[in-house]
Amino acid sequence: MDFAYDARTEELRARLLAFMDEHVHPAEQVAHEQRARLASPWDTPQVVEDLKAEARRQGLWNLFLPDAEYGAGLTNLQYAPLAEITGRSPQLAPTATNCAAPDTGNMEVLAQFADEAQKKQWLEPLLAGEIRSAFAMTEPDVASSDATNITTHIERDGDEYVITGRKWYISGAMNPDCQIFIVMGKTDPDGADIRRQQSMILVPRDTPGVTVDRAMQVFGYEDHYHGGHAEVTFDHARVPVSNLIGEEGGGFAIAQARLGPGRIHHCMRLIGMAERAIELMCRRAVSREAFGKALAQQGVVHNWIADARVTVEQLRLLVLKTAWLMDTVGNRGAHTEIQAIKIATPRAVVDIIDRAIQLHGAGGVSQDFPLAELYAGARTLMIADGPDEVHQRSLARREIKKYL
Repeated sequence: MDFAYDARTEELRARLLAFMDEHVHPAEQVAHEQRARLASPWDTPQVVEDLKAEARRQGLWNLFLPDAEYGAGLTNLQYAPLAEITGRSPQLAPTATNCAAPDTGNMEVLAQFADEAQKKQWLEPLLAGEIRSAFAMTEPDVASSDATNITTHIERDGDEYVITGRKWYISGAMNPDCQIFIVMGKTDPDGADIRRQQSMILVPRDTPGVTVDRAMQVFGYEDHYHGGHAEVTFDHARVPVSNLIGEEGGGFAIAQARLGPGRIHHCMRLIGMAERAIELMCRRAVSREAFGKALAQQGVVHNWIADARVTVEQLRLLVLKTAWLMDTVGNRGAHTEIQAIKIATPRAVVDIIDRAIQLHGAGGVSQDFPLAELYAGARTLMIADGPDEVHQRSLARREIKKYL
C-alpha cells in the first residue's frame, strides 16, 4: 500500500479544501439563520442550494461513486481523504457535494443492481441532486441489528407487490425532496435460507398507503440537515412488480454490498469531525485562561490534545488500509478491516469530541459551537450500520476460527 496520495487525489483535496474555506464554513451560520425563517424546518435553505450549484460548477460532485459512468470514477482509497474533508462540516459539505447518506448508498445500489428503467426514473435525478431518497430497513418492534428479524412483508399479488410494515429512523424521509424509498422486507418469510427471505423494492413516497408518521429525534436533535429521521408506515402499499430491485431473495446480499462503502464514508467523515474538534480545542486552549494561566499551559489539556492527535493518525491509517483492501481484494477480502474501523472509529471520535466539549465548558454543549451536534452524530454511529457489538462478535469469531 502506497501511503502517498496520487496526483488526482491531491488535486481534488486542494480544490475541496478551498471550497470548504471559501464557501462551506462561511455558510454554516447563514444556513442556521435561513432555516429559522423557513415555513417548514424540513425545507432546504437557499444557501445549501447555492453551495450545491457551486460544487457542481467546480466539479466537486458525486465524488463517492467509483463508476465513472455515474460519478467521479474514484477508488475507495482516492475518495476516503475527500470524505474526511467533508466531515469537518457534516451538516453542509456532504449535501453540497451530493455525497450525503443515505443518498450515496442508495445511488450505489441503483447503479449496481437496478435495471435501466429504474436507473432512468430514480438514479438519474438523484445523481443530478434534483431529488433525495431514503433507505427503509430498521424497525421499532424487532432488533434490526439482525436483518433476519425484519417483519415487513412484500407480497406478490398479480403484477404488483403489496408492502406492509412499520419502519423507523428512516434517514432523510422528512425532507420534502425525498421522493423514493428503498424498502427492505420479506418476500419469503418462511424460506429455509434465512438470508434469502429478504428483498428490496422501490416505493415512491406518494404511493397510497405510505405515511410518514413523525420525526424521530437524535439526542434531542431533529437533524434537519440530514433530512430528519422518520417513522414510516407502509399499509398495504402497492407498487408494480417492476419496482423490485434485482431478484426476490436478493435483499440481504444487496444490503451487504451497500454497507461496505458506506462504512468507509462514515468513518472518514468521523475523522474529519475529530479534526474539527481538535482545531476547536486548540483555539479554545490558546484563547482562555484559568487559575492564572492559559488553558494551553495546563498539563491535562496537553494530554487531551496529544492523545487526540495520536488517535486520529492511527484511525486514518486503518481506514485508508481498509479502503485500499476494498479496492484490491474486494469487500469480502476486507471484511475484518471494515468491521475493525466500524468498531474503532466512532468510539474514539466520541471520546475526542467529549474532551473538546469539556474544554469549552458550557459553550461546548450550546448551539454556539458545533461540538454538541458532532457528539450526537458520532455517538449515533456506534449504533448505525450495525451496533459495535455485532461487529465485535463477528470479528472475534473470525479470529478464533483461525485456531480451530
